[in-house]
Amino acid sequence: MTFKVNEIKISYREHTKMADTPQLTSSRDVAALLHANWDADTLALKESFKILLLNNSNRVKGTYQVSDGGITGTVVDLRILFAVVLKTLSVAIILAHNHPSGNLKPSQPDKQLTQKIKRAAQLFDIKVLDHLIIVPNGDYFSFADNGLI
Repeated sequence: MTFKVNEIKISYREHTKMADTPQLTSSRDVAALLHANWDADTLALKESFKILLLNNSNRVKGTYQVSDGGITGTVVDLRILFAVVLKTLSVAIILAHNHPSGNLKPSQPDKQLTQKIKRAAQLFDIKVLDHLIIVPNGDYFSFADNGLI
């Protein structure tokens, strides 16, 4: 009896030279990049969760939308998040999600999710540098700046 299984292929291709990508040095840089690349039509409509994938020099390898949720929340599957992080060989990540309400205060679930991702990342020697909450008017809340990461 012969058994066939599916082949799994993992690849990553750079379409932009890393030297030409943004180098993030502050939460302000991160917030500006997020606002410039977030779909303005949905920022005030529904929650989404994204990650910024970084190399060892904090240059942006890319962004990935992990989840797209509802009006008051979104579900983040850590298996999907880390599949992307590992596939891109990223050494650091920045977490981000929006609050359509404009409220910058992180909820208890926001804090718990951040810590859960941080613990999982440690197993792979991946740094979680920050978690930003962005709101439609351009403001943001940085977990790192506020001692929560």
